[in-house]
Amino acid sequence: MEKSATANHDTRNLMSGTDFRESLRRLKPIVYVDGQLIESVVDAPSLQPGINALAVTYDFALDADRSRLMTAVQSSSGKTVNRMLHINESAGDLLNKLEAVRLLCQETGCAQRYLAHDALNSIGQVGARLDDAKGSTGNRARFAAYLQHVQDEDLSLGIAMTDAKGDRSKRPHQQLNLDVYVHVVERNGKGIVISGTKAIVTAAPYVHEFLVMPSRNMGEEDADFAVCCAVPVDAPGVTIVARPAGRPGEKPEHGSPLFSRRYGQSTGVVIFDRVFVPWERVFLDGEWEYSGAITYNYATHHRHSCIGARAGFGDLLIGAGALMCEANGFDPGRKASLRDPMVELIKITEGFFACGVAASVYAVHDQYSNSFMPEPVFSNIGKLLLSTQIYDMHRLAHEVSGGLIVALPGPDEDHNPATAATLAEVLRANPDVPYDKRIEVARFIEDLTASYQGGWYSLISLHGGGSPSALKQEIWRNYPLGDKVDLVERLLDRGVLADESRAITRNRQPGRCCDAGCSQPGQSVMVPLPTTRREEP
Repeated sequence: MEKSATANHDTRNLMSGTDFRESLRRLKPIVYVDGQLIESVVDAPSLQPGINALAVTYDFALDADRSRLMTAVQSSSGKTVNRMLHINESAGDLLNKLEAVRLLCQETGCAQRYLAHDALNSIGQVGARLDDAKGSTGNRARFAAYLQHVQDEDLSLGIAMTDAKGDRSKRPHQQLNLDVYVHVVERNGKGIVISGTKAIVTAAPYVHEFLVMPSRNMGEEDADFAVCCAVPVDAPGVTIVARPAGRPGEKPEHGSPLFSRRYGQSTGVVIFDRVFVPWERVFLDGEWEYSGAITYNYATHHRHSCIGARAGFGDLLIGAGALMCEANGFDPGRKASLRDPMVELIKITEGFFACGVAASVYAVHDQYSNSFMPEPVFSNIGKLLLSTQIYDMHRLAHEVSGGLIVALPGPDEDHNPATAATLAEVLRANPDVPYDKRIEVARFIEDLTASYQGGWYSLISLHGGGSPSALKQEIWRNYPLGDKVDLVERLLDRGVLADESRAITRNRQPGRCCDAGCSQPGQSVMVPLPTTRREEP
């Protein structure tokens, strides 16, 4: 069985949400939001929804009902760590991470912190591979020391991967302004100096450190751009230009905030201007041959995590859709015009989530780091399904809810003595559901699907973790087409042509129905999920 926090429940190194907020107070990053310098990130109203979302990842790890799923024991240290910082030691770990991300995003819409898990696992795998090629142990030791620092301090990490890129038709070294990619500008006995720009960094203003990673497969001429390192968020030379998290400036509904006023996500452009990084925090420096591997491994891990995240978002739409049907006076089980779109919404959500489960079960063991990576075909198929069907999810939520979600008068009318009583009477449908409860759900659905925030969820689902074209490329590159060709050639008595030069027979994979494939003896299993409960008032 999996080692879990219940087996060694020493949580002294785990922060609470309150501790997380106080830890941010000790940092002094240079952050601009909407043209204004933010004096204190933790006190900035424009960033509160994002800070709230990350705080949930801390509180859930300490919650008695959720801690077994939200934490794990790292075998290298024997310590209980947050699941978002854990290195996967089995297929069961990947299943637990998938469910943990779904649970977090049911609560927050997008928990953001899971990107740290994806990057740490990728860097550890490629560092071990680099050591193996060099016949050294330095990369493993350097990463192990940094991992222990991150886990012991229970940090949140921002993943600085996507470069500004400049002219997309040119490689990094061909750019007129080299700072559109982060690159090494100086090396000395103490470390490296980097400059450049990362364009899309999730949660940038309210993390503790950045993991800088290459965004593409580099060539030999791009060796200076093949850099991976850890940088404190307030290191000299770092400037963050961010957007607000969620919808913090809008009016509250009935005295309680809109969902995206409570939870949201900021992204930032992060500018590195001659930032010094000591050698102990450098994980890739000029080894351009490994830039593609670190990018690919991260993408596979992250696409697997995105499946859990959007399943959590789908759960919000499913629950809200059912509540809206009830408030409108209908039972979807008795009305096919509502049951069918509800089932379609369920099918989409659980369909792409099933790909995440399959990617976990068929996890790939990394022989260099002895960790596990999600199976890439299922990871990319699941991410492709959610990327292209997020718009259908919104449409289906609209279909079962009706036009009221965008046609309601503004919330000020709820307290207008001249109109409130009349509206409460005529806009009520199901006599068992009060007017205020009906419009509360309507505005919740509007918030998630038909507002600025709804557009944000659509676009980040489409492009976050890789565009559909990138996902299709990885599916084609990894799918065992050669096995299918062999199958049909054998059935047609044509004989199997063992010619690996044929374009359609290059990709193959081992069988999935033996102990050497998907179910290795002693493999860890998923921990029980926490039971759903009502929060005490």
